[in-house]
Amino acid sequence: MARRAGTTIRALRYYEQLGLVVPRRQANGYREYADRDVRMIEEIRALTALGVPVEGTRPFVECLAEGHAAGDDCPASLESYRRTIDELDDLVARLPAGRAALAGQLDAAAGRSTCTAPPHAPPVDPTGRRADHQEPT
Repeated sequence: MARRAGTTIRALRYYEQLGLVVPRRQANGYREYADRDVRMIEEIRALTALGVPVEGTRPFVECLAEGHAAGDDCPASLESYRRTIDELDDLVARLPAGRAALAGQLDAAAGRSTCTAPPHAPPVDPTGRRADHQEPT
């Protein structure tokens, strides 16, 4: 199933642990997955790639389990989108301060260091970026 759904066995077991995917058990204890399980796992993977936490995919999976054509056809899924966007906005707002603090720590450490940087390490400019760093275009 992991191969069919394009995920790892470890991720598959984690989704099962959270109750997002619930395979039937054969008499010998082996897991038996339905075709809809592949669709649910693909939905989880697509959403987590967008930044939705695994637990945040629950409304989408439940929406699919209810028979909807898309995991975001339900109001709870839309709320999960909104919540994730709010969380990402909060993270984006906090990142510059964290980066500035880290760059300050680097400057302080570099200023008191008695060692020189290894020859293979690119120099660092005052913003903390490597001198060879290029912004994406």
